[in-house]
Amino acid sequence: MRALYPGSFDPVTLGHLDLIERSHGLFAEVVVAVLRNPNKQPLFELEQRISQLRGATAHLPRVRIASFAGLAVNFARHEGCSVILRGLRALSDFEFELQLAHTNRSLCQDVETFFLATGAHHSFLSSSVVKEVARFGGDISHMVPAKVAQDLRNLFNQASERHASHGPATHRGT
Repeated sequence: MRALYPGSFDPVTLGHLDLIERSHGLFAEVVVAVLRNPNKQPLFELEQRISQLRGATAHLPRVRIASFAGLAVNFARHEGCSVILRGLRALSDFEFELQLAHTNRSLCQDVETFFLATGAHHSFLSSSVVKEVARFGGDISHMVPAKVAQDLRNLFNQASERHASHGPATHRGT
């Protein structure tokens, strides 16, 4: 049985990797599918997210990284995957993911959704939280792979340098 794990992975977190590693032992192949969404501006470009995932999953021989646009259920069918994997951090995730699972099932009866509970030590993690902590110089070494942490530091350092090169802001009273 083959499984599809779709997401934006912007950036990939240790929570994502926990799910990938655990599912690697359950399926013949896990296709980690990076979403190309033209309506959103990601922090990292598609190719960089793919590269980050390839580096982080290099030790998992039955994991393949791909990209897709459109509906995950259609891509699952295209890839011959009978399962879509989704991680659950909290009850609030379940409500949204259940709606998505029902929608996908209505679109394609041949693809099931499997939910995996995130390990307790990763239950607070989200890509949004990681970006916010990194943006303000916080320690993210326990949240993302080392290469991703470095990529984030580089990205935010460049942004800080660009901002600093414009000089301090001044305000003139009226």
